[in-house]
Amino acid sequence: MSVVCDDEVVKRWEREQASLRQRVVEEDTEAWQRCPRFSTLERVGGVDLSFIKGDEVNACAQLVVLSYPDLEVLYEDSQMVRLTAPYVAGFLAFRETPFLLEALRRLERDRPQLLPQVVLVDGNGLFHYREFGLACHLGVLSGIPCVGVAKNLLQVQGVTKSEEHQSQISALLLKGGDSFPLTATSGRVLGKALRSSDTSSKPVYVSVGHRISLDSAVRLTHSCCRYRVPEPIRQTRTFSALDPPLDCAVLLSFSHLCSCSPHCT
Repeated sequence: MSVVCDDEVVKRWEREQASLRQRVVEEDTEAWQRCPRFSTLERVGGVDLSFIKGDEVNACAQLVVLSYPDLEVLYEDSQMVRLTAPYVAGFLAFRETPFLLEALRRLERDRPQLLPQVVLVDGNGLFHYREFGLACHLGVLSGIPCVGVAKNLLQVQGVTKSEEHQSQISALLLKGGDSFPLTATSGRVLGKALRSSDTSSKPVYVSVGHRISLDSAVRLTHSCCRYRVPEPIRQTRTFSALDPPLDCAVLLSFSHLCSCSPHCT
């Protein structure tokens, strides 16, 4: 739920977004990204914040690192956090990035050999009101290549849940790996709708976060999917391989009572 926020705070956030937006790199910068099968990629991260339904202050910040291409859990970090910034549509990153960035820095300090080479973010990147979503924010501040993978379509810059969009899903997403561009009214492609697996006809929405091209982001997301949601993000909810802190374990054990933060922004 969006809340009333001081106009000066919003203006400051807008200025900071605009400044950080200039640092986004929308191209492949790593050797593994240029390999047809990402043959030199070894570690893929996933991040997410989970909330108890009805509680917009207390959350569980989660980072997992999986091996690639086997997608086995190598590392997991979950911490209960208390959010201080309000949720304002289009400014989710100011609410969540500090805790996700802290998890990455904690890993880099304690077990640098497990630092992911790329991070899949449960949210959007360039597919955003001002082309600077959570995945861009985290990518620029961490310096790590990031990909935004959203489960719901953000209606932005002329892209809407229209009959045409639904028709594209039916006609163009026939099998896992199929995709089509999300084109703004300006003609700029901000991301792609991807059928991530043969068993799920509902797409995910992939966009560049930082230091990766859109084509590589889509290929990587598909290669990480056993089900609809890519494993690095799905595993932030699973906790099947490791023992998380008790408070986060309790939080997520009541998954039927939990709701995700508005990651479509």
